[in-house]
Amino acid sequence: MASVLSPTRWLHLATTALLLTTNPAASFSSTPQNNNNRCSSTSLSVASTPPQQTSTPYDTVKVDLSSGRDYPIYIGSDFTDTEAATLIRKHIHGKRVLLITNDRIAPLYLERYQQLLSDNSVDDKELVVDTVVLPDGEENKTYDVMAMVLDKALGLGLDRKSTFVALGGGVIGDMVGFASAVYQRGVNFVQIPTTVMAMVDSSVGGKTGVNHPLGKNMIGAFHQPQCVFIDTSTLNTLPDRELKSGISEVVKYGLIRDAPFFEWQEENMTKVLERDPEATRYAIRRSCENKADVVQADELEAGVRATLNLGHTFGHAIENGSGYGTWLHGEGVSIGTAMAATMSEKMGWIDEGLKQRIYDILESADLPVKLPRDSPMKVETFNKLMSLDKKVADGQLRLILLQGELGNCKFTGEFDTGALQETIEEFVKEIEA
Repeated sequence: MASVLSPTRWLHLATTALLLTTNPAASFSSTPQNNNNRCSSTSLSVASTPPQQTSTPYDTVKVDLSSGRDYPIYIGSDFTDTEAATLIRKHIHGKRVLLITNDRIAPLYLERYQQLLSDNSVDDKELVVDTVVLPDGEENKTYDVMAMVLDKALGLGLDRKSTFVALGGGVIGDMVGFASAVYQRGVNFVQIPTTVMAMVDSSVGGKTGVNHPLGKNMIGAFHQPQCVFIDTSTLNTLPDRELKSGISEVVKYGLIRDAPFFEWQEENMTKVLERDPEATRYAIRRSCENKADVVQADELEAGVRATLNLGHTFGHAIENGSGYGTWLHGEGVSIGTAMAATMSEKMGWIDEGLKQRIYDILESADLPVKLPRDSPMKVETFNKLMSLDKKVADGQLRLILLQGELGNCKFTGEFDTGALQETIEEFVKEIEA
């Protein structure tokens, strides 16, 4: 039976988690070799293998890391229980599994995954699978809700060989990953994402954490999964609004480093919105290849990985300032991307034509590109919340901006502050108008 526990305060482990996130190499002066904090349209070097010879074809994208920590991303659709169990269970090394999901996903998929993970006939390995169900929603991405996972693990007496499994979207993946990073100073975990947002972005790369009233994802740790298992058939139950929200992260890859992928999206956005299986699988695979390539180059976000946050500094301020849960993450990022494009154009870093293409593709995905009339966002709100962004270094705000041709960007603290304020004022003025 799934367990729903009462939230408990967990400050001492939060302090430990803060220590885990400390990365001396992540200062602005530290840059990857030969990229000068810039990204550009490039061919992908990440290892990606063709579909395997099974009854259900699937792709495998490999995330190459140091010290034998490489892991695969499996991408397919309509896996049988045996196929799913075979792929996932080989990445579980102990005898105990804690499967965590939320109260929206649980009625749809919890029983299935608990049973297939418990299927000892697949490999003759005896696994015991317990479950925890958390409340759904960005507003529940907190210390206290995450502590429910730790309470359950401690109550069951799980040891360091246990594996946590995250079944759900980005909120579940981030919280379960963080819980696994700090439980007994680190246990293995597996990602089973069920949303576009989680499949193309948050499940890959090991960034985990929870929100704080003063900032989004401000408490967290880098902790890589053992594998990511993507069955795109779970998107059949994903609401349209959440599908569109995830597309904002897909658009991002084309803008910052993969111009041909952006052009493909311009031609195929309707198919993606219609959940065409072939187009969906390609968009997810290509996104994962891009994400894996960047993570391989800069696992701890010392430079080029920060470019994956295009639009996020503006977007996180919108999410926080509007109240967590008002906007989906991808909706905030979409407006933030429009703001970054507007600012880049004001500075002369991109031309008007590229800015318009960015607005056009976001609007073609039915994503917002401006704040609504009832938004509480003010110029002061933006400035205050953006000053608390994780990319601030030595008191200096750093942004990801677009520069040059499509597929090029720059992570920098050297920008025209006048253009920044002018952009914020322009978007806020639309509310007042």
